[in-house]
Amino acid sequence: MGTKERQQRERDRTRDAILTAARDLFVTEGYRHVSMRKIAERIEYSPAAIYSYFPSKDDIFFALTEEGFRLLAGHLAEGTATAEPLERLRRGLWAFYEFSKTHPEYFELMFVDRSVPSLTQDFQRFEFFQETTARAEADIAACVTRGDFASGVNPAAALHVLWVGMLGAATIGLAQRLAPGEDPDALAHDVLETMLAGLKAKIRTKFVASDCAFHTTGASPGKVAHHA
Repeated sequence: MGTKERQQRERDRTRDAILTAARDLFVTEGYRHVSMRKIAERIEYSPAAIYSYFPSKDDIFFALTEEGFRLLAGHLAEGTATAEPLERLRRGLWAFYEFSKTHPEYFELMFVDRSVPSLTQDFQRFEFFQETTARAEADIAACVTRGDFASGVNPAAALHVLWVGMLGAATIGLAQRLAPGEDPDALAHDVLETMLAGLKAKIRTKFVASDCAFHTTGASPGKVAHHA
């Protein structure tokens, strides 16, 4: 191995150490309470050394979010390997819920912490998420065409509602806010199936889609919905 390769490998190790330390601190102490100095202290580096890898704490957050979305993409790819649009939609939403259990530290940082930067600041990094949204909306539209969902269902609004429901179920499960003995998986299953059943009914949507694909404090796989 040449000198450049060794140097790059060392830089990669240091970068990974910074991201791991930052992720742990963000989750345990909250994003707003963590400084670049505190991250540096965790890995026994000087703050100046940290800044040579990431210009700001926000840049560390975006790097972690990018990694989190890659992990989520893997869950979605595994969960949506079917040609039937309704089942693909169901599996995709369940894969999102499963992501909250297998990678709770990323889920909390990406979707729960209200103090993190707006993802619209660095939206270009998350192109795959836009593609995932488009595919899910296309599946909902196909379900309407096939008669699985009621005619007149707005795919963007429906996806937003479905995502919010699964986000709520996942967040409650992570926060352990259920009664003793209550199964969070059973709750998430009931939420999902109830929402899908609701789309089969002739319910007039009260939401219209805007052009914004992300809310101010987290990511949404549907366009932001506003009351009509």
